[in-house]
Amino acid sequence: MQGDEKAGTPVVKRKEIQPAGRLNAAIRPPGSKSITNRALVCAALAEGTSVLDGALDSEDTQVMIESLRQLGLAVEHDPTAARLTVTGGAGAMPQSAADLFVANSGTTIRFLTAMLAACRGSFRLDGIARMRERPIADLIDALNQLGARVTSELANGCPPVRIDTDGLTGGHATIRGDISSQFLSGLLMACPLAKRDVDLVVQGRLVSQPYVTMTLGVMEAFGVTVDAGDLSHFAIPHGFGYRAAHYPVEPDASAASYFWGAAAIAGGRVLVEGLTRDALQGDVAFCDCLAEMGCQVQLQPQGIEMTGGPLRGIDVDMNAISDTVQTLAAVALFAEGPTTITGVAHIRHKETDRIGDLARELRRVGAEVDELPDGLRITPRPLHGAEIVTYNDHRMAMSMALVGLRTPGIVILDPDCTRKTYPGFFTDLERMTCE
Repeated sequence: MQGDEKAGTPVVKRKEIQPAGRLNAAIRPPGSKSITNRALVCAALAEGTSVLDGALDSEDTQVMIESLRQLGLAVEHDPTAARLTVTGGAGAMPQSAADLFVANSGTTIRFLTAMLAACRGSFRLDGIARMRERPIADLIDALNQLGARVTSELANGCPPVRIDTDGLTGGHATIRGDISSQFLSGLLMACPLAKRDVDLVVQGRLVSQPYVTMTLGVMEAFGVTVDAGDLSHFAIPHGFGYRAAHYPVEPDASAASYFWGAAAIAGGRVLVEGLTRDALQGDVAFCDCLAEMGCQVQLQPQGIEMTGGPLRGIDVDMNAISDTVQTLAAVALFAEGPTTITGVAHIRHKETDRIGDLARELRRVGAEVDELPDGLRITPRPLHGAEIVTYNDHRMAMSMALVGLRTPGIVILDPDCTRKTYPGFFTDLERMTCE
């Protein structure tokens, strides 16, 4: 892999991916972004000082950390040790007013909107241009049902968000489940601060259910237990505050999907260390997709090992593991027969349109792709090199880089967009392919 750079002249950064032979490697991805940001919120609301070990250092977590600091909380970060130390506010923020910039971090704006609505003060949250296109109206509506005063500044259901609040009264609220599970996760983490019990009902199908289960698990580690039933009706008691914890953050399972996918595409074996079938993150189920396509999955004491094999296309509902859709799409290019992915209409509202824009980039390398209302159908065709547009989407860059492990001439434009969740991705990919 190589980058192009000309001194004194603005250029689009690029990474050319070098084809690899059969793999024989072990790797431990950095900590989970999803868990790190959830743990940061719970630690911020807790009484006492929490320590998060294995925490991710990326743009998304740095945005969260900086926001908490602007709110007056003490957050110490040791990136070398992958450790965060957070002195919580015991359910309140030291600063009762702040104007926060969250870049394009969906977890940050959604979690902080809910958290701050449950506190007291006047706050504003904004981000980059794409963030101003990402929906948040359902979260705003649910918070207002619970007694907060939250508005979309431009009255279009998207950020910037304004919060003028004396906290959450509590009571009954409903929220749609089909846009983003982050709305529900944000509510769940905020509702223990309400003045009375909260009865929360999800309307329609809940997307990305494992992320809600993850939220409940992190909350429990910080001392708050929620009656979750079948993940459609939640009873959240008031009066049980968060307690400081020493919390270990798992390696990122979404990031692990790229290395399991590399084994599927290039052949050979890759062991992802630090993850098990019992991981808090639902994305470990990506391994089941690859097994159905013809790979072999082995559970080792150190982690989960993937061995590539002849690939066949599959039909799969990826609603529960939608962050790995782009990874599976890259693998599908090398399968015998088409692959159909469904259940993921909501990913059009991510960092980019992860159906339409993904289809465009797959076609750019030679695939035949049909867009579906809730997914896409990928029919393999002879592949060729191409420059891949990444749309400032870290997952587009990382997933499409895998195509270059077997197809010469794949060039990733704006590779630095991976800093959002995995700044060292290309270094780790190169190291793994050279082992």
